[in-house]
Parts: sequence; structure tokens; C-alpha cells
Amino acid sequence: MHIDKELDTRGLNCPLPILKAKKSLSEMRSGQLLKVVATDAGSVRDFQAFAKQTGNELVEQQTAGVEFIHVLRRR
Repeated sequence: MHIDKELDTRGLNCPLPILKAKKSLSEMRSGQLLKVVATDAGSVRDFQAFAKQTGNELVEQQTAGVEFIHVLRRR
């Protein structure tokens, strides 16, 4: 999987990871992939809801230790 942009939101709590992801996605072209690394456990459901609300595709979610990795495809 080719990631076009990676966003580090470690240490940030809701809603900051979502807000930063929204800003990054707005700067990307349709179809590009954004990888967000977060440490907020709530980010898992937050990114699921964000994808549904915005029409961006949530391609993948992973948990790696204390980190939560989200991959979004820009609509």
C-alpha cells in the first residue's frame, strides 16, 4: 500500500487527531492515502464516524501496542 502522507498525532486527544486529519485530507488529491498514527484509544471509533460523515474511505485500522493506525483514502 502506497501512503501519500503520514500524520503523527501521538499524545493528542480527541478531537485533535480528527481535526489534523481533516486539514491534511483537504490538502490532498482524490484517491490519495493518509496514514494517521494516534495514541488516543477513542480515535478508533472517531475515525470510523469521521469516514462515514465525510465520505472518505477508512481503508485500514490497526492497533500496534499503544498506537492506533488509521489509513484513509481521500474522496
